[in-house]
Amino acid sequence: MVSREELYKLVWALPMTKVAQQFNVSGSYLARVCSVMNVPRPERGYWAKLAVGKAPSPTPLPEPRPGDQLNWSRNEPLRSSTMPTPARPRTIRRKKSALPIKTGTHELIRSALPHFEKSRPSEPDVYIKPSKRVMVDIISSQECLSKSLAFANDLFNALETAGHRVMLAPSHINFRRHHIDEHEQSVEQKRDFYSRLWAPCRPTIVYIGEVAFGITIVEMSEKVLLRYVRGKYVRDADYVPPKRQSYYGDRSWTTTRDMPSGRLRLVVYSPYSRVSWATTWQETSNTPLSGKIGTIVRAIESQASDLVDQLEEAARRAETANQEWLAAQERRKREEDRRQVQLSVKESGDHLNQVIQQWGSVINVERFLAGVERRIAELPDTDRKAAAERLRLAREFLGNQYPLKFFLAWKTPEERYQRKYKDPGTDIDIIH
Repeated sequence: MVSREELYKLVWALPMTKVAQQFNVSGSYLARVCSVMNVPRPERGYWAKLAVGKAPSPTPLPEPRPGDQLNWSRNEPLRSSTMPTPARPRTIRRKKSALPIKTGTHELIRSALPHFEKSRPSEPDVYIKPSKRVMVDIISSQECLSKSLAFANDLFNALETAGHRVMLAPSHINFRRHHIDEHEQSVEQKRDFYSRLWAPCRPTIVYIGEVAFGITIVEMSEKVLLRYVRGKYVRDADYVPPKRQSYYGDRSWTTTRDMPSGRLRLVVYSPYSRVSWATTWQETSNTPLSGKIGTIVRAIESQASDLVDQLEEAARRAETANQEWLAAQERRKREEDRRQVQLSVKESGDHLNQVIQQWGSVINVERFLAGVERRIAELPDTDRKAAAERLRLAREFLGNQYPLKFFLAWKTPEERYQRKYKDPGTDIDIIH
């Protein structure tokens, strides 16, 4: 197990390849470890500059950020399946101009924009499905993309201006993404295994102190009347009937489908698997979400302590359930142990009865043959030889049987099964 501090000292003392050899991993993998643990490492060419005395000073080790992995072992993967309950955040008392106001394009938006632009759908009124899945959690049509990205950028900048880190979920933490319903009006429907919506492989999260919240921005869908005209569907409201009717009339028909509405919904949820919680903000034609960003930031901040309470309660329930499961397993093992003890007693008793029967049978055979031998000795010489030969054949046929062999092969109950639990008053005696 190596800590952030120890790894930092190693990568600035030796080239990455030599440090990687110490842990029996590749240099690229060790670089990933440094990224996950937020450990700065020398830039390319550092060691050549160091040899001639022109290397810059080592980059200081920053304080760990929420989501940073603090320890790493060669025998453990970077991804961790366990998450401790985060610490309760301090009361936020923000002073004016306490933090610099963040502007410009957020890193998550800047990196995702080219992939959204590459994934233009064949039809404008359908959702974009980028091929890349490690990027910001935004679900939008092409027409609403600029609006969705602008709102996400303003929200992320506002959160980071307030001192909260917005990022993709760390790969070493198993955060889950909340199920997203894009319908503006919720409808009862079965959750399909395969969704028609794009979904990232890692949620977008914001840390309020150590408490993580998932963030999804989705363009809502609405029921739209469509008309099938000349091989494609168009909105019935945009349909213009032909000025001249053909002989066969207007060969078109209508249907109703869910289509992107141009209105956004923000979903903030618990990414912790043991707590299911989510809240939403959605805009209308008259109330855009962009005007509620300050309210949204304060609402997320206010939910951090409540989410910690829910996580602590879920941890208590999980611990209780685990203890109950362990107790049930212990009872099952004890019951199985008693069953095996009883079975060993029964099998041992049955075997002993077989040994007694075999003993009696062998003794009877020996008595019989001994009696025959005595009777043969009393026969006349002319008959004794033939009778003795017959007795020899009989012994050869029956074979040499030693009754003690059967008894020594018998196994006691303890030899058949070693009791694992010694419960008072549960001793089982051999019953003949």
